[in-house]
Amino acid sequence: MLRRVLARRIDRRCRSRDEDASAHAGLIEETVARAQKAGLVDDARFAAARLRGLRRRGTSTRQAQARLAAKGIDRETIAATLAEEDEAAGTQEGEADTEERAAFAYARRRRLGPYRRPETREANRERDLAAMARAGFSYALAKAVLASEAGEDETSVNQE
Repeated sequence: MLRRVLARRIDRRCRSRDEDASAHAGLIEETVARAQKAGLVDDARFAAARLRGLRRRGTSTRQAQARLAAKGIDRETIAATLAEEDEAAGTQEGEADTEERAAFAYARRRRLGPYRRPETREANRERDLAAMARAGFSYALAKAVLASEAGEDETSVNQE
């Protein structure tokens, strides 16, 4: 990401001065290497922080992987970050637990299913299922979340 930002800035400046941007390619690599050596650029730390924020917003694992990849994080780092998240959950089914919490957060944020007014809940069930599917949640999980009651403990869906 740092490389892209620097390249964009150099391109903009070179266009305004009618210079060749390729002459500065070495400076970009030198700057990125210096930042990595100083510990200012750490993909693993960035991925972990970004993943925590995405999970709070209710982002599914699939969508989180796509968003991290769009930021330039490699697959191995993303996989390691997801594994660390599962370990931090403290359960054997860490991924399922994390995904479930994210699904409830997404439903709460979008006011879907149990967070919708009771009189409109059944009429919008299919629409809510579609929204959860587009967000990357499995059909079974979306169905369980939408069938639960507002304020119900998220762990109770696992027990059913």
